[in-house]
Amino acid sequence: MIRVTRLDLGHLTRPAAEWDGPHARVEPVLAYLVRHPRGSLLFDTGIGTGSPETDAHYRPVRHPLLPGPDDVDLVVNCHLHFDHIGGNQRFPGTPVLVQRVELATARAGGHTIDSLLPGVRYEELDGEHEIAPGVLLVPTPGHTEGHQSLFLDHGDRVMVLAGQAYDFAAEFGTPYRPWLDRLAELADGRPARVLFAHDRDLWAGTLPPPR
Repeated sequence: MIRVTRLDLGHLTRPAAEWDGPHARVEPVLAYLVRHPRGSLLFDTGIGTGSPETDAHYRPVRHPLLPGPDDVDLVVNCHLHFDHIGGNQRFPGTPVLVQRVELATARAGGHTIDSLLPGVRYEELDGEHEIAPGVLLVPTPGHTEGHQSLFLDHGDRVMVLAGQAYDFAAEFGTPYRPWLDRLAELADGRPARVLFAHDRDLWAGTLPPPR
């Protein structure tokens, strides 16, 4: 049994120029608490603080992150931008899984709010990683080179916590990205639901077979 709870951690306002739209766009910031037979994990931790310039630009509204260190065995960040790692430092002894290339990019500067990176127990990954049976991390580069998503196998169906692999459910699969073939291979024709970090809508359907 794998149970997923969506957590509303606030919202930010993305300027029109950043998404080629006619006006600024308010985006939710969503995280997910996943309970599985071997424990529990938190997928993303919300909006981080420490940069007045970033706050002025995105005007974030933060909601409390309720799960604490005693409730979470593992943290997973889809990537290390400030709006996905804001609560990482609340879990100083908890492993935080991140792709090696993503952490290297963040530590090089200019990628996130740098003060959010210290004091975190990172475990660096190179590619796919099985956390538990039916709980698999899959690299999904695009938004960043080290972006990753969480594939959950429910037996008769599957779920993907896609983070910011695509901004919106309506965009899922467009443009095509090669890792979509891997998700389709894992799903093996079963119904799929795909959830996102900045969209309350979900994508549901059957992933197309690998190209």
